[in-house]
Order: sequence, then C-alpha cells, then structure tokens
Amino acid sequence: MSGYSADEKLRLQQLRALRRRWLRDQELSEREPVLPERRPGPIAAFWERFLQPGGLWRQKVFGAYQSGCFFVGRVLIPAWLLHYYMKYHVAKKPYGITMSNPPIFPGDRILETGEIVPPLADEPAGHH
Repeated sequence: MSGYSADEKLRLQQLRALRRRWLRDQELSEREPVLPERRPGPIAAFWERFLQPGGLWRQKVFGAYQSGCFFVGRVLIPAWLLHYYMKYHVAKKPYGITMSNPPIFPGDRILETGEIVPPLADEPAGHH
C-alpha cells in the first residue's frame, strides 16, 4: 500500500492551500505599512522648522546645540553628581575643614621666629 488515502490527500491539499493563502497575506500592498503620524516634541519641532530653509550657519548652530547638550548631559551633570557623592558620602574628613594652628601656651617656642611666649600677667583677685 503505497500512496495516500483520499482523506490524507484532501488534508494535504487543504494544508497547501492554507500555506499559499498565508504566504499571499504576508505580502505588503503599496499602502503598507501604515505608520502612525509622527508628532515630534516642541524642541524637535523647532529644530525641524529651523533647519528647513537650509544654510551652513543653521547646520553649525544645530551642531553647537547638539554638542552642548552632549557636554551638559554626558559630562557636566555626571561630573557634578560624582563630585557631590565623593564630597558628602565618601570623604572621611568634612569638606572645607582645615587644620588650625595648634594652641600656643606660655613658655612655648614660636617656630618661625624662635622667640619664647612670655608668661601671662597675674590676674587681679577681684571681680571685674
């Protein structure tokens, strides 16, 4: 018994027809794809209108704008955030605090001049 039965032949014919229909449905018409209307934001719309007439100076202005946005967004703000984090969360010593000179007491030697600090004058025993 070689070959397909009548039911199998019918089933294969139906499958072939379905495959052909599916492949035909995958072909795009000249109207497709229908994309939604592109609505740029206010800044993008401004730059589209600005660049419409053309001109080298308009291209240069747009290039400067893009460079500035890149610098501020990718360099300046991350650097500021890193500085802030290092300053207030990582540094062991609070920012801006410097060591003051050590206190000087009577009898100490001043290193710069070599002189010795004289003793304090006796305080009066009375109140003010």
